[in-house]
Amino acid sequence: MLGAIAGDIIGSVHEFIGTKTKDFPLFTPRSVFTDDTVLTVALADALLSGRDYGAVMKEYYRRYPGAGYGGMFHRWASSAESAPYHSFGNGAAMRISPVAQWYGSLDDVLAAAQAFTAVTHDHPEGIKGAQAAAAAQFLARTGSSKDEIRDYVQRTFGYDLSFTCDEIRPTYHFDVTCQGTVPQALVAFFDSTDYEDAVRNAISLGGDADTLACITGGVAEAFHGGVPDSIRARALELLDSHLRGTVEEFAIRASKGEAGWQGSPITPVGKGG
Repeated sequence: MLGAIAGDIIGSVHEFIGTKTKDFPLFTPRSVFTDDTVLTVALADALLSGRDYGAVMKEYYRRYPGAGYGGMFHRWASSAESAPYHSFGNGAAMRISPVAQWYGSLDDVLAAAQAFTAVTHDHPEGIKGAQAAAAAQFLARTGSSKDEIRDYVQRTFGYDLSFTCDEIRPTYHFDVTCQGTVPQALVAFFDSTDYEDAVRNAISLGGDADTLACITGGVAEAFHGGVPDSIRARALELLDSHLRGTVEEFAIRASKGEAGWQGSPITPVGKGG
């Protein structure tokens, strides 16, 4: 999960500016966590506490009102409405990394990704994006090779992952959909040599930088067995005490195998959250 959070923070200063190079400082005085981090930690909190994820997301929205939420999520979170809003935005995939770390089987990861995502993003493309990101991360942390991960995602979700970052960088643009973000984020990982290189790849595409790097960073962390110490330390430093405490508690409990459906009640799809 920290790999996703660090990716979000590193990508935050590149949002909307179309960065097309891998040569940039990882952290600057303007580096901050965004809604990607807030909602990722909210999911971790829901898993740890067993509380309803929809209620937890609204609680975190109120706690961090200026984190840069999308318009549809803002309207949902600021209202009394609990029904999902049929979104296929990439927010579905950016926040899902705790699921890949919490559950012990791929089947459970896929089921949980669908259930937690459908609280808001109940469009088939939204659910597919979240499941693909979570599955890639789970497979990465359980020893699958890059080729095995690529093959599974292509066969299961129908994404075309045959391109490279260099091939799409010149023409790729800002895209907030799952179908226009998840494949690109995964290829940024496939093309990388290590965690840092993966995040640099994602940001260099010039798209929705913090979300691309968040998704890529989650998979890269799982594949490489963690986040480099210097990046880890700086990312944690930029979180407030509440977010940092939840991240650290989640890492400890997930590593002890405290996982499974008992971790959080799952609201049936279509019934709100």
